[in-house]
Amino acid sequence: MQVELADDLGSLLTLERVDRDLFRGRNANFGPRRTLYGGQVAAQCLIAAAATVEEGRLPHSFHGYFLRAGQSNLPVILEVDRDRDGRSFSARHVVAVQDGEVIFSMITSFQAEREVTGGVFDEAPRRTVPQPEVTRRGGWNPLLEVREVTPTDFLKGVFTDCVWVRSLTPLGSDPLLHRAALAYLSDVGTGFGQQDAALVGRGGPSIDHSVWFQQDIRADDWVLVDLRPVKARSARGCYEGSLRNREGALGATLYQEHLLLPGSMADLVEEALAMEAAAARLEGRPPRTWEEMREERKGRP
Repeated sequence: MQVELADDLGSLLTLERVDRDLFRGRNANFGPRRTLYGGQVAAQCLIAAAATVEEGRLPHSFHGYFLRAGQSNLPVILEVDRDRDGRSFSARHVVAVQDGEVIFSMITSFQAEREVTGGVFDEAPRRTVPQPEVTRRGGWNPLLEVREVTPTDFLKGVFTDCVWVRSLTPLGSDPLLHRAALAYLSDVGTGFGQQDAALVGRGGPSIDHSVWFQQDIRADDWVLVDLRPVKARSARGCYEGSLRNREGALGATLYQEHLLLPGSMADLVEEALAMEAAAARLEGRPPRTWEEMREERKGRP
C-alpha cells in the first residue's frame, strides 16, 4: 500500500479530512524505520480532535494509551468521538487505527481560555543546562534538530533524559499547531535513560502518555525536554517531565509510563555478537561488527 510521507513537521501535522469526524494522516519519512514514533500518533490525534471543536478552544491536556506498534507502511486513520461540548470545555475521544486495529487511544479536553488575575506556581522539573548552541548534536529524527544535554550511548544502554529540540522548519503562528508539535516533542528521550539498567531494567515500549499544556511556547524554536524518573515497579517505570523554552517559560508538563524489560541493552548487543560469531564460523567468514550489523539492518527495505 502506497503511503504518503512527510518530510517536515508541519506537513506531518496536516491531516486529510475524509468525513465529518474521520481523518487520514501521513507518516514521517524515516527511511527504513518500520515502526511509527509515538509522538507522531499523539500529535495527529490532537489535531484531529481540534478539527471538531469550535474556534477559540485549545487543548489543555490529553491522556493516551499505546495499544499496538504503529507500522510505517500503513496509513493512520483517526476517528473522533464528540464526547461533550460545554460552555467553556469540549471533550473528545480519538482512536488511531491501522489495518482495522486501534494502535492508540486518546482522551483530550479543550478550553476557551481567558486571562485571569492571580499568581503563577511552577515547580515542574527544571535544571541548569548549557545553551543549545554549545550542546552536542544528537538524535535520529530527521524532522527535528536535537542537541543532547545528557548523552546517548546505545551500546551501553544509555539514553538522553534532557535534550534541546526544535522543528527543523517554521510552523507559523497558530498556537494549536505549536501545542500539537509540543505533543510530538514530548515523546523524545526517556526519564530512565540515565539510570542503571541492572537496577531497573532497560526501557521497553511506552504504555501511556499524558501531557498538560501550560504557557504557549514555540516548537520551531529551542525547547528543553527535561525528564526525571519517579518510580519503577512490576516491570513498569513512570517518569515526569517539562517542556520549556530557552527563557524558562513552561510550555507543557508530562507523565509517561513504559515497560522495563529484563537486562540491559549491552546484554542484547553481547548476545547478538555471539550469535553472529557462531554464524560466521559455520559460514567460514569473518564476523561482522555491531556497527556493520546495524548499517546492514538500516539498508533493508
